[in-house]
Amino acid sequence: MCYPYPYTGPYAPYNNVPINAQYFAPSALDISGITTGLLTTVTTSVNHNYVISQQVRLIIPPSFGTRQLNESLSIVVSIPAPNQVVLNISSIGADPFIASSATTKAQIVPVGSVSTGQINSSGPMSTLTFVPGSFQNISP
Repeated sequence: MCYPYPYTGPYAPYNNVPINAQYFAPSALDISGITTGLLTTVTTSVNHNYVISQQVRLIIPPSFGTRQLNESLSIVVSIPAPNQVVLNISSIGADPFIASSATTKAQIVPVGSVSTGQINSSGPMSTLTFVPGSFQNISP
């Protein structure tokens, strides 16, 4: 293959930064506890960066119990503490959450979707799409 200019390669590594989960907010986080009930409260192992109306999915391996909630999609309806979210999932009758030292951790994972956002207009020609809890690049 012939290029119109001489190849000067290699390119500096900062030109093509690898995609690392820690560089995007909101983050997928390990679950340290789940309180079941009419609404479900999820406690994360560290402070989260979720917002109300964020859509999330619960990933719960068998060793953690509460398998009825595995793969559940839900919306964050409240944030009672920096490391807790209340989800609109009725978990009445679900098995209790069991803290486990398993290699694969129970996680709460954000799910981005343009269909859950609203379109804001800031003038006759410009519109912005605002999706609560959408992914933002927070690379250093």
